[in-house]
Amino acid sequence: MKSYRKELVFDVPTRRAFINITPRVEQCLAESGIKEGIALVNPMHITASVFINDDESGLHQDYDEWLERLAPHEPVSQYRHNVGEDNADAHMKRQVMGREAVVAVTDGRLDFGTWERIFYGEFDGRRKKRVLVKIIGE
Repeated sequence: MKSYRKELVFDVPTRRAFINITPRVEQCLAESGIKEGIALVNPMHITASVFINDDESGLHQDYDEWLERLAPHEPVSQYRHNVGEDNADAHMKRQVMGREAVVAVTDGRLDFGTWERIFYGEFDGRRKKRVLVKIIGE
């Protein structure tokens, strides 16, 4: 069995963003040489998420607006966590969207449904962020 690990780095200029990272994960899979196995993709930040869904801008805007209603950024004083920080809402948004995505690898490809893509969801950006890709298999 082989194991492959790579950190992807993103410069996220906005507080919140959804980035399609599927091509970068596919590049990692090609580099790994693994044909059958599992790919794990997770953010290395507690205010971000990796999830699988459709690459449709209206859906992403719906997510953003829905999450902002669930855990609004302002007023920051509404959160006990915001002592010296202003990102309590980002922690909550991550909890709702989940931590990681796991994708089967079949015949050297990510084994997706028709519209599935991997996204990095950022909820406290404006700086460099990292995503871990770990692929295990043969």
